[in-house]
Amino acid sequence: MIDVTGTPELFDDARARSNVLRLAVAQALAGANSAVIFATGAIVGSTLAPDASYATVPISMYVVGLACGTLPVGAISRAYGRRVAFIIGSGCGALCGALAAVAILRGSFALFCCATFFGGLYGAVSQSYRFAAADGASVTYRPKAVSWVMAGGVFAGVLGPQPVQWTMDVWPPYLFAFSFTAQALVALIAMALLSTVDAPKPAAADLHGGRPLAVIARQPRFIAAAICGVVSYSMMNLVMTSAPLAMKLCGLPLSDSNFGLQWHIVAMYGPSFFTGSLIARFGAPRIVAAGLALEALAATIGMSGITTMHFWSGLVILGIGWNFGFIGASALVLETHRPQERNKVQAFNDFLVFGLMAVGSFSSGRLLANFGWSTVNAVVFPPILLGLIVLTLAGFAKRRSLQQAGSIPEPL
Repeated sequence: MIDVTGTPELFDDARARSNVLRLAVAQALAGANSAVIFATGAIVGSTLAPDASYATVPISMYVVGLACGTLPVGAISRAYGRRVAFIIGSGCGALCGALAAVAILRGSFALFCCATFFGGLYGAVSQSYRFAAADGASVTYRPKAVSWVMAGGVFAGVLGPQPVQWTMDVWPPYLFAFSFTAQALVALIAMALLSTVDAPKPAAADLHGGRPLAVIARQPRFIAAAICGVVSYSMMNLVMTSAPLAMKLCGLPLSDSNFGLQWHIVAMYGPSFFTGSLIARFGAPRIVAAGLALEALAATIGMSGITTMHFWSGLVILGIGWNFGFIGASALVLETHRPQERNKVQAFNDFLVFGLMAVGSFSSGRLLANFGWSTVNAVVFPPILLGLIVLTLAGFAKRRSLQQAGSIPEPL
């Protein structure tokens, strides 16, 4: 059997399904770790930071960790196998929880930022779970494998913000200190599970060959996938990062903030149970476009009011939009590389996504502090428009290529 790039590949969907189950659970556990950071990071930051405008810096450091971890994850996976990278990543997650708890107890803003950076490294590794699920899977099963692993994040909506609600006052007056201790334990559980994933070290033949990365990255399909991945994730992160602090500034209780973030995370991952089937039926570009449009709708709701329902409904729609946009963009990436190119291409794609997201993340706190919640939402629209434009242009390029090859093109 031949994959879409014309390179022979052996498919084993039974093995892929076994890995999908483990990786979906690992995704849930990793999502719970990141949920603790996003639910508490800006609030703890506002308490420890020397200036209120630095309140979201801890979450930005999480994003920096995401960006810094992507290329090493690809290199480690390529040299030693994905399982080694997974175990190292969960170790970083445990270190994140331990350092964050100590930082809160000692009142150290710098140490708390260092802790969330390690949380970002864990997040970088967990982002590769979706691609690992597609390893060795048939072309038709790959979008579903990616989607089902992402579906594991649904449980992060329960495992993350809700335990924060239960544990945030365990060690008074050190708000959230025990929450991060629990986070460290969850990461250690994930480490034990990931050690059972069937992800052997790559064969020697796969360590060499393939096209140069510069050639792959010039493909219109890859450019569209990368830009849409950047836009869908960075705009979601911009709004989600600011939302808990914005709700607090609007006089809403922490319980409302935690509840809103919980359902945002459920909305981020819940559609994954059928997103893969939608991609298989309608094509990845259409699903990506729908996701970007939903993110724009969420921003419109955010600009229309500051009641609890405005925040909750906007966060839910934002989560669904991210799911369609990011999973669709990930499926597009899988169409652009050959088997021996997978690790470097996937790592480079994630580096672009999280590297550019990190740049924008540092502006969220200042945007909220200096210009308000409406401005945070207004910033979403230009990047969304850019994503839709490049997606359309990539569709035109694909149709032209198919016409030149004498094939009948599929509509975008």
